[in-house]
Amino acid sequence: MPDNSPKDNAQKDGPQQPRRRQARGERRIVQLLEAAASVFCTTGYTAASTNAIAREAGVSPGTLYQFFPNKEAIAIELGDRLMHEMREAYGEALAPVDPATPLEQAVGAAVDRFIAFNCDHPVFFALMHGPDIPGRIAEEHDALHATLISRVEDLLLSLLPDARPADVTRTAHVCLGMYKAGLELVLAHEGAERDAYIEEIKKVLIGYLGPLVGDRLGTTETATARTV
Repeated sequence: MPDNSPKDNAQKDGPQQPRRRQARGERRIVQLLEAAASVFCTTGYTAASTNAIAREAGVSPGTLYQFFPNKEAIAIELGDRLMHEMREAYGEALAPVDPATPLEQAVGAAVDRFIAFNCDHPVFFALMHGPDIPGRIAEEHDALHATLISRVEDLLLSLLPDARPADVTRTAHVCLGMYKAGLELVLAHEGAERDAYIEEIKKVLIGYLGPLVGDRLGTTETATARTV
């Protein structure tokens, strides 16, 4: 007969217990981060409090303090996770463009990916552009911004091979600046009005890049002709 002594059962269950505790802990962290995202979007980072975050999460402040010592630690963890997702998003959005792709399509696809990320995670904008964000988040955001500019420059160089590096850098900054200005308007609206602002951002970027790119990318007309 098998020996089902408590010692043997403990040995069997022992390795599983830490994993279960870790899984429960991660679920609780996600719950707290989602609550923090809601509070930061509603009140802003400065006015938010750990009590408000705990209340939004439906837990006691003591439970929150088991995972995070203060509001700043919550914001930093949330910011780290969002920036990891953002890097993946812009990696897809700024992939090399097929020369046969119409400029409208290339710009539209990139804008749609960035807008989708920010609409799915509105707290990203609230955290990254707030007046009193934690220093570490500000540093991480500056690094993200620099990387994003570099990726936009690489994309522009494929479209403007004869342009001077300084001109490409300036163009990249202008493109990102126009997008960010439009993003604030997009996030302030919903439904059809939000969609209308998204289309306006695309028009502005296409109007700016069109004369610079010229016929290096396919036009809508030529692309249509290829498919007929």
